[in-house]
Amino acid sequence: MLASAGFDGTLWAMSEGHTVKESGGLLSFLFAQWPEQKRTRLKQCLKYGSVRVNGVAATRHDHPLQPGDVVSIRVEGDARKAAPPLPVGIRLLHEDAAVIVIVKGPGWLSVARNSGKGKTVYEELTRHVRHQDARNRVWIVHRLDRETSGLMVFAKTEEAKRTLQSGWHNFVKTYQAVVEGTVAPEEGTLRGFLDESNPLRVRLVPDGGNGREAITRFRVVRRGMGRTWLEVGLETGRRHQIRVQLAGLGHPVVGDARYGAATDPARRLGLHASGLGFVHPGSGEAMNFSLPMPPELAKLAG
Repeated sequence: MLASAGFDGTLWAMSEGHTVKESGGLLSFLFAQWPEQKRTRLKQCLKYGSVRVNGVAATRHDHPLQPGDVVSIRVEGDARKAAPPLPVGIRLLHEDAAVIVIVKGPGWLSVARNSGKGKTVYEELTRHVRHQDARNRVWIVHRLDRETSGLMVFAKTEEAKRTLQSGWHNFVKTYQAVVEGTVAPEEGTLRGFLDESNPLRVRLVPDGGNGREAITRFRVVRRGMGRTWLEVGLETGRRHQIRVQLAGLGHPVVGDARYGAATDPARRLGLHASGLGFVHPGSGEAMNFSLPMPPELAKLAG
């Protein structure tokens, strides 16, 4: 039973969990086993990753329970206490005990460069998680280029970071890109090798050199105004992979002067991370997030 039946923002601790006797959904089990608690409070515990199934955080109300599972609740601090809003250019989509998923706007660095200059998502999310507990922190799982917008996932524990990074090749990663020129085939796959020794300018190199294999799939969404809107999927995750391979195709991303673009009609890089799918490092549940193409980019292709 709970050490304290109240939900007053102090410690809500479990001396032991409740064992599941029949299959069913997690939320209904919480309601049945903790009837003294308000349902809204139990939902908050679920949302903020304070509910554990067999010791692992679960956040979905329909998480399937099997006989023998042990469900417990552990809340430190007040789960209702709202953190200060994140700055313009960072939007929170999902947060639980293991991961944070956000939308990054163009102009934000994922993490600080060697110079230490520039506003970073990492720094803002660190402030966000430390609002609840000064010991909290976040871990980088992957990066987006400064002028690329879209979905990012950060880990809230080192174990979650290791699990996510070791499974990075299994992530589903989808991008929307507007490129210069008219891409002729309706779809295709780009295969090549990238030399990443200069992080500021990645190069396509012949097979057998210092390059790492890069595989990019694309399909045409729309053509117009001398440009093409592509949906792009990554089978590998190399630095600047999309930008370099599309430039090698003869169709650099608009606004990407580094890789040969001659135009910058949106005053930003025409690349957007629109889809991200992965397995939750704690619960094992499938997590899928998607975003529409930003209007300022969609209009570039008619």
